[in-house]
Amino acid sequence: MKWHTPQKASGFYSCSSNSINMTTKEDLEAMENQISTIQVSNLPSPVLAHGTFKTAEKGRNWGWLLSGLICLNILLLGIAIVSGSVFNKVQISSSHLLIFLILLVILTTVWMVYYKVHTSRVYRAVLYKDSHAGPVWLRAGLVLFGVCSVIMDIFKIIYYAGRMNCDSPVKIAFPAVQALFVIVQTYVLWVHAKDCVQIQQIVTRCGLMLTLSTNLMVWMTAVTEESLHQTVAPYDSSNSSSDHNDTTKGRSEGSTCKCSHSLCDVFEKAYYYLYPFNIEYSLFASAMAYVMWKNVGRQMDEHHSHKLRFRPWDVLVGPVAGMIILVAGLATFVVYEVDVAKQDPKKTEGALIMHYVMNIVAILLMSITTLVGCIIFRMDKREQVSGKNPTRSLDVGLLVGASLGQFLICYFTIVAVLASGVKGHANGLSLACAILTVIQLCLQNAFLIKGLHREPFKETETSTIFANAMAVKERDPERRSSSIVPAHTLPIAMTLFQSQLSWKRRILKEICAFLLLCNVILWIMPAFGARPQFDSTTGSDIYEFQTWAAVVNIGMPFGVFYRLHSVASLFEVYLTS
Repeated sequence: MKWHTPQKASGFYSCSSNSINMTTKEDLEAMENQISTIQVSNLPSPVLAHGTFKTAEKGRNWGWLLSGLICLNILLLGIAIVSGSVFNKVQISSSHLLIFLILLVILTTVWMVYYKVHTSRVYRAVLYKDSHAGPVWLRAGLVLFGVCSVIMDIFKIIYYAGRMNCDSPVKIAFPAVQALFVIVQTYVLWVHAKDCVQIQQIVTRCGLMLTLSTNLMVWMTAVTEESLHQTVAPYDSSNSSSDHNDTTKGRSEGSTCKCSHSLCDVFEKAYYYLYPFNIEYSLFASAMAYVMWKNVGRQMDEHHSHKLRFRPWDVLVGPVAGMIILVAGLATFVVYEVDVAKQDPKKTEGALIMHYVMNIVAILLMSITTLVGCIIFRMDKREQVSGKNPTRSLDVGLLVGASLGQFLICYFTIVAVLASGVKGHANGLSLACAILTVIQLCLQNAFLIKGLHREPFKETETSTIFANAMAVKERDPERRSSSIVPAHTLPIAMTLFQSQLSWKRRILKEICAFLLLCNVILWIMPAFGARPQFDSTTGSDIYEFQTWAAVVNIGMPFGVFYRLHSVASLFEVYLTS
């Protein structure tokens, strides 16, 4: 039997008169309708029809508005309650604040369980994944800080269990509920941080904003408690300042309540040392919840994702220099804490000088290396990351916003030292440290923003270059321009040589490794109790203690978070370099 090429006629395919008619016109039309129905049904709901798209757009706007109002109202109410409970008045006590937090935490935990059990398991609930959201190192940090937060809650439960005879049972209930909340939230964020939810968008947006608000309230409460514990008035202040000092060293110290077991003081000091981890956990969770909120209803393609590999043997000088700064910083921090605790004016003066010298050396080296990195980025020909990305936008916003806290303290310090006449070595070093910190923050922000918006280096570029080089040696001069040899045909020596990094990539990785370790030590010192602003009398003499304490207690948490967020951003720039 001889077949002829089918020709399209009257909207269907038919054969010539000499051929056999394989399919009728009605059958073909039915098949076309069936295919169209299948294709349309597989499309995401916003693009099924123009009216459906309008409905989805309207629902998204309502979701943004309603979830934003929920977040705003929770935060404003929480700020009012926290502010009223700071001084432990009878009308608004810390127990009222804890009851408010318990309600928030329970509601958020219930929603996360609902999301995990119901929403995320519905067919076509999550059609897309954001490859940039929730990288593994960020989730690993969340798990680490979550474990430390749970340990802190256990220490709190043991501490307040010994004070049950005179403290409210709410102080035991809150750490227990918070520990459960941390466990559930860590699991949900580890599994679903990349989700782009396509169903129940309004409910999901409101739930994520509730999660964000709850984490920010927990962060605000922890920052307030830790700041009150660390805020110590200068030793030579007036009696009124000394009274303020008595109230800010900790509420348990000035009370007559006695613990029923002998380990209360040990557990109290232990959980205060774990506060920085709980503070950072809340901020990490807030950032990941915000990215999930931005990704609700988002439709994206995965072809922009890159497989990044961590190879520690690519660098040497940066980690070694960074470890030297880290170890020296830890040593000076321990000596600083011991000398300041003695409350001897001479010891305190020497500790301040040592602390400022250490910081000046670290910040100066960081500024130089960051400037070199900015110059290399200027010479770099890599493409900029294109398209909207909520993770990148959030990273840049957090870097710039969190650095404002350190800018605030630095500029207040500069004005205070200059107004006092720069008396003494400690004041001169404090002025130099503040000025260099401002410069370093500007350079590091520019370096990180440029690095986060660059496309990763492609491994194939190096292979192609060396393959072309081998081909040029082996082929005729007339054919050198078009000769390409597959990378797998290279000799073993050349294959090993091609895996080496170019000088730009190596320098960038060395810089990132050095800056990462330096930012770690600059996070450790203020996070675990270094407060030179209170150990020196300059700031409190110029601004009065209450104003100066407010400036430091507002700016310090943001400065601490900036250093740790810089560590995560530098690690990502290291991987993409």
